[in-house]
Amino acid sequence: MSEHSVRIGIAGLGRLGRRHAENLATRVPGAELVAACSPVEAELQWAGTALGIAHRYRDYGDLLRHPGLDAVFLVTPTTLHPAQIMQALDAGKHVFCEKPLSLDLADCERVQRAAAARPELQVLVGFVRRFDASYRDAQARIAQGSIGRPFMVRAQTCDRIDPTGAFVAFAATSGGIFLDCSVHDIDLARWLLGTPAGAPRARRVYAVGTNAVYEKLRDYDDVDNGLAICEFDGGQIACFYASRTMPHGHDTWTEVTGTAGRLTIGRDTHVNQVELSDERGVRFEVVQDFYARFADAFVAEAAAFIEAVRGRTRLAVTLADATEATRIGQALARARREHRIVELG
Repeated sequence: MSEHSVRIGIAGLGRLGRRHAENLATRVPGAELVAACSPVEAELQWAGTALGIAHRYRDYGDLLRHPGLDAVFLVTPTTLHPAQIMQALDAGKHVFCEKPLSLDLADCERVQRAAAARPELQVLVGFVRRFDASYRDAQARIAQGSIGRPFMVRAQTCDRIDPTGAFVAFAATSGGIFLDCSVHDIDLARWLLGTPAGAPRARRVYAVGTNAVYEKLRDYDDVDNGLAICEFDGGQIACFYASRTMPHGHDTWTEVTGTAGRLTIGRDTHVNQVELSDERGVRFEVVQDFYARFADAFVAEAAAFIEAVRGRTRLAVTLADATEATRIGQALARARREHRIVELG
C-alpha cells in the first residue's frame, strides 16, 4: 500500500462532501480520488465537471466494486453510516466516515465489532477538531503539564443564523442539537481532560434548551440553543453550549482550566488580521461557517487517514471514542427532553 497512492471513492457530494472531494482531488498527498457516488444526478455531474471524476455511481454497492478501490469516504446522512461502514469493511475497504458514527448506540457497537474483525482495515470517524493545529498544540501543552491537572472544559459550537431555516428539514434525522453540534465538543472534552491511561468516563449529565428563533424545531423535539453539563468519574466537569442563531458568524471556542493555569482555543474568530477603525468604531470580519474555521484541519484529517492506510501512522481517534461521543450526546438529549439529570452506567 505504501508504494502507490490510496485510491478513494467518495459517497455523498452535498455541501461537506464537495469540500472533502476537492481536498482529496487537490490537497491531500498520497490520495487519488477515482470514483464518486450519489443518488443525485446534479452532484454526479458536478464531480465530473469540477473534478474530472470519470467513474460515477448512483449505487453504493457499485462504488464498492470499483476496480482497485482501496478506501471510501462517507459523507452521507448519519442514518446510513453504520450499514455503509460495515458494507465497506465486508468489501475489504478502509473507511473514513463523517461524524457522528451513529445516532444509535447499538449500531455504534455493531460497527466496532465489525471493525475489530478486520483489524487490517483502518476506520476513522471525522472528529476534525482533533486535527486543528491550535487544538493539537493545546492538547500537547496539557499533556506536558502546562496548566497542571485539567479539571474543567467549557466549549461552544455556535453557527451563524440561517434566515432560510434550511436546517430545520434536517432536524428529523439530526439527533438534536447536542448530537449534531456538541458532539465535537464532547469528543474534545474527553481528549483534553484525558491522561496517558485514557479519557475520562462520563458519570452524569444535565441539559436545557430553548427555541429563541426557530419555533418550527419544536415539531422535531429540538431546540436552536442548548446548554449542558457533564460530570466525569474523576470529578472533572465540562459545560457545552450549542447554538444555531449567532447573528455575526460562526463562533466556536474551547477553554480548559487546570490547577496551574488555563488554555483558551479558538477565541479569535477573525477572518484575517485586518481591523477597520472609523467613526463607527473598531471592527473586523469573522468567519461565517464551520468550514472556514476548520478548512486546514479537514485537509490534515484526510492526510492522517491516508498515512494510516499506508501503514505509516496510527489513527488517534478510535471507534470507541466515536461510540462514547454518541453515548454522551444521547444522554444530553434525553436530559433536555425529560428535564432531569441522566446517570450514565
